[in-house]
Amino acid sequence: MSLPDLPSDAPLSRVGNPTLFSRYAGSTRFEQLPISKKTKDALRQSKYIVMTDIQRAALPHALCGRDVRGASKTGSGKTLAFVIPLLEKLYRERWCRDDGVGVIVLSPTRELAIQTFLVLNTVGRHHDFSAGLLIGGRKGVKEEKERANKLNILVCTPGRLLQHMNETEHFFCSQLQVLVLDEADRMLSDASFKPAVELIIKDLPKDRQIFLFSATHPKDVKDLATLCLKDPEFVSVHEKSVTATPTNLQQTYIIVPLHRKLDMLWGFIRSNLKSRILVFLSTRKQVEFVYKAFAKLQPGIPLKRIHGKRKQEERMVTVSQFSKNPIVLFSTDVASRGLDFDQAVDWVVQVDCPEDVASYIHRVGRTARFDSVGRSLLFLMPSPSTLSTRVSKKKKKKFKINIHRPVGTRVVFDDEGNSLPPLARLADINNARAPLDQIQGMQ
Repeated sequence: MSLPDLPSDAPLSRVGNPTLFSRYAGSTRFEQLPISKKTKDALRQSKYIVMTDIQRAALPHALCGRDVRGASKTGSGKTLAFVIPLLEKLYRERWCRDDGVGVIVLSPTRELAIQTFLVLNTVGRHHDFSAGLLIGGRKGVKEEKERANKLNILVCTPGRLLQHMNETEHFFCSQLQVLVLDEADRMLSDASFKPAVELIIKDLPKDRQIFLFSATHPKDVKDLATLCLKDPEFVSVHEKSVTATPTNLQQTYIIVPLHRKLDMLWGFIRSNLKSRILVFLSTRKQVEFVYKAFAKLQPGIPLKRIHGKRKQEERMVTVSQFSKNPIVLFSTDVASRGLDFDQAVDWVVQVDCPEDVASYIHRVGRTARFDSVGRSLLFLMPSPSTLSTRVSKKKKKKFKINIHRPVGTRVVFDDEGNSLPPLARLADINNARAPLDQIQGMQ
């Protein structure tokens, strides 16, 4: 395969042996990489021309057969950084449909798995590999079991893959070439994923290439021992960045007492009726409660909701609708990881403070993706334990957050002197100017 010349001062990266280096580490365009014509044609047709930082840093190592641990900001193109090398691995091995499972991509959520599968179909359109999407909440499990062991590439959630490994007859992965963990930090630390992931890895062959990608990737290898990584390359392209969040993200937090949160949220929505707003709440019950209450009041913009208990078909329809129209989407953290909506999200609003810094980074990462501009708003209780304090304690990267303290946060009392809960006053919110006045400066 003939390769184009590269600048003599192109940076070099180590390839296996400390004395060997890849001349392709200096590439900036996909056409400069030593990849098949089929992949190059698909990339060009999909208008993928110039590589992002994480792609430029990770692809040379991955294409040379090395294990890669990649970390970069949300919306920086991590999916392509592992989709391209997994396709090329099978292509170079002359993999065919009869060879069985050659690649497994694990994603923590169904929505992220679907999105990865779509990217895989786009970039691999000219290849002859068979691929399947194995996620929960879908019908046709019987038919899925009959075909699962005949697929070359599996994009799946841990629970569904483990189910096939335990129940599907003749389901073997003994020839596995590549294992990918998308959002690896969550899969290796979250108690709801870690046991299943460990069981899966235990049954997979040790002699395979592995890619771990996430926006928040700890360098601590304590949880990585079970993965049997072979001299992995840790690639963190934004490690020296001033902020851990997207550069084009305008971040604001506002001090709001608990009894004023719904009033403030209502006023914010009424002030941004032409925006695409993603609202994060802590639990499924909170999402249902706020969605139904606000839907009865008809704020003047369509309202949708998404959480883990919604049927898969409903979740897919909701994500599709939110990607196309100005909508307010109430969500749990099921939408905080990896999702890349077709059109830019204007606002990410966090009514409840996230559990940790990583959750904050992933939530606000739904906006300001790639080169787009986005804004985020965080509601904080008037207490010393603010997110900024927690960030400094963890010695994480600094966040550039604007402070907005509302005035007039008075409590409304009934005739007997008891403070009224927010929903008792929702019917009068249309006439209440205080919340609207407090957030005019954030429009």
